[in-house]
Amino acid sequence: MTEEVVVEILKEAFFTSFYILLPILGVALIVGIIVSIFQAATSIQEMTLTFIPKILITALAIILLLPWMMDRMIAITIKFFTMFNTFIR
Repeated sequence: MTEEVVVEILKEAFFTSFYILLPILGVALIVGIIVSIFQAATSIQEMTLTFIPKILITALAIILLLPWMMDRMIAITIKFFTMFNTFIR
C-alpha cells in the first residue's frame, strides 16, 4: 500500500464524515441564530433559552437524517472492505 492510497483513503473518510455532520451543524447554527435574534429583540437574557431549542432541534435533525447518514456510512464501509484485498498487497 503506497502513501497515495493511504492519503486517498483518509481524504475520502474525512470528507464523508464532514458531509454527514454538515447538515446537523447547519441546523444547530440556524436555530442558534434565530434564538439569538429573538433574545435581542425581546431583551431576554436567559441562557437556557438558547440551549434547549438547539438540543431539541438537533436531536430531531439527527432522527430525521439518520437513514441517510447510515446509508453514507455503510457505503464507504463497503467500499473500504471491498478494496481491502488491494490494501494488503
